[in-house]
Amino acid sequence: MRAPCIQIHLPAWVNDFLASLPPVLESPEERMRVAISLAEQNVANDSGGPFGALVVAAESGRVLAVGVNRVEPGNCSSAHAEILALSLAQQRLGLSSLAETGLGPVELVSSCEPCAMCLGAVPWSGVSTLVCGASKVDAEAAGFDEGDRSDQWISQLAARGIAVRTGILRSAAAEVIRRYARSGRRIY
Repeated sequence: MRAPCIQIHLPAWVNDFLASLPPVLESPEERMRVAISLAEQNVANDSGGPFGALVVAAESGRVLAVGVNRVEPGNCSSAHAEILALSLAQQRLGLSSLAETGLGPVELVSSCEPCAMCLGAVPWSGVSTLVCGASKVDAEAAGFDEGDRSDQWISQLAARGIAVRTGILRSAAAEVIRRYARSGRRIY
């Protein structure tokens, strides 16, 4: 018997998506538009759920990695956009902590506030900032189970040196989730 392994691949369309990105994403809004676009393309291509994320070198605006939700196609409950973006950035840079990149502060940009699992990954990832679009309420209104999260989650991350910005382009990000739910696709 061979040792088992897990392989979660981003969909093929992501290569063209990355090639079309500008070399630098300057503002939180520009970065969020990319996260939302990843979520939209994931739904349009029927390659996963309505969530997208990217990891950015905060000062230069250089994208280090992107992720989209691959729970259903990967048969893997942990294949959330944030987890994949963080993991791919760490693998690409050969580091288990993005705080060690030498690129300055690193930012996680997600089309939605983190679920309980993704929230747990943020402190260990090495990011210094978390930027969110849609809210937990938006995801739960569509039927997604986001898990338990303290009402003080933002201040708890701040106590660990991680700044949080929520509600960036919230209505556009939430609309992707609502459209997915209305499509009749599986809510997991």
